[in-house]
Amino acid sequence: MTGTVTGAPAGPVSAKGREEGRTAMTGVLLVLAVLLVASATAGLAIGSVRVPPGQVWGIVTHALGADWTRQDWSGARETIVLDVRAPRVLLGAVTGAGLAVVGTALQALVRNPLAEPYLLGVSSGASLGAVAVIVFGVSVVGPLSLSAAAFAGALGALLLVYSTARTGGRITSTRLVLSGVAIASVLTAVLNLLLLTTDRGNEARAVLAWTLGGLGGVNWDTLWLPGLAVLLGIGVLLVQARNLNLLLAGEEAATTMGLDVARFRARMFVLLSLVTGALVAAAGPIGFVGLMLPHIVRLFVGGEHRRVLPTAALAGAVFLIWADIAARTVAAPLEIPVGVLTALCGGPFFLWLMRRDARRNTDRGVA
Repeated sequence: MTGTVTGAPAGPVSAKGREEGRTAMTGVLLVLAVLLVASATAGLAIGSVRVPPGQVWGIVTHALGADWTRQDWSGARETIVLDVRAPRVLLGAVTGAGLAVVGTALQALVRNPLAEPYLLGVSSGASLGAVAVIVFGVSVVGPLSLSAAAFAGALGALLLVYSTARTGGRITSTRLVLSGVAIASVLTAVLNLLLLTTDRGNEARAVLAWTLGGLGGVNWDTLWLPGLAVLLGIGVLLVQARNLNLLLAGEEAATTMGLDVARFRARMFVLLSLVTGALVAAAGPIGFVGLMLPHIVRLFVGGEHRRVLPTAALAGAVFLIWADIAARTVAAPLEIPVGVLTALCGGPFFLWLMRRDARRNTDRGVA
């Protein structure tokens, strides 16, 4: 049986119900916005050199041109906050938000609760494209070559997984996941072969560490592209939220409502591959964020995509900032790749979803 996303939009509600829903939604967004600010402050303050939160805000506001506070911090602390931690925290927020909304959209597009970039091999395709550019030294479009190759790899992997899993016009949870795992394994094997056969040993080791996912090494010059891609992706998906809702009801119902499903799905695949490629090029493949966060936020705001998308973006940003804080501090001075920590959280969550889906199918009498 085809898997469905939990928390699908309900039927018509009264004006009072809509007003209560908007009030609750506003409250959720405000809470997440406060958590995001607090998380960013913690990300700037916590590290090998602890910076008091008051100084963090003083440094940031001073850099923005406000001189309302006394400058009681050293130049070294200002450099640490502005040049080392601030780009990293912003990349964490952008990556977490982007992966969460990509996962949300993918689950609607393929009508499967297990869909997310990492499990479907999209991140592996993007990684292979990026690594090929690094290993072969290709620079067709200059500094954008890495992101362009990651986009091409992500799109190719997504289309391959989708076409492989779709049989007789249907996609089951098992077939989708197995197709994603199989194709991701092949792409990862090719990636490892490229790394083993390259004669640039130091570069290969750096790339291998990058494939585990991490936010280190980012700077202000490279932050703009993933940020722009995520803003574009969220904006377009919000505009297309109604169509995503229609797909949750099934392809036939969506077609009846006037949606060209094939064309819409193709456009969305290109958009999601663009966002995933930009994020993988900047932070490496970070898994399970796009799986966990959409399911968690639907428990609070339901399945309406106008609510799920912004909520998932904020929740994803908060989650990945704290995952990066843990990666920097749990085994200090050793830094754990943040992708390892997200996998440790996402693996059990994935198994729980699989068991829940199996129980539901059993209750419905599906073999």
